[in-house]
Amino acid sequence: MKREVPIWEKANLTLDEAAAYFGIGINKLREITNDNNCPFVLWCGSKRLIKRKALDEYLAKMYSI
Repeated sequence: MKREVPIWEKANLTLDEAAAYFGIGINKLREITNDNNCPFVLWCGSKRLIKRKALDEYLAKMYSI
């Protein structure tokens, strides 16, 4: 039996989940996570995951993206 974890409890989000959670478009998320030194992206092979808390902290400091 597979248990679904709510988005707000997940440590890492897919691009689709992060877009829904933060209200940011997928293309914009791809753009800001393409940098090799991006502090809130986690690569699992070729899959890009977003560290939810780290992106939340990053966005709190930003004026615009």
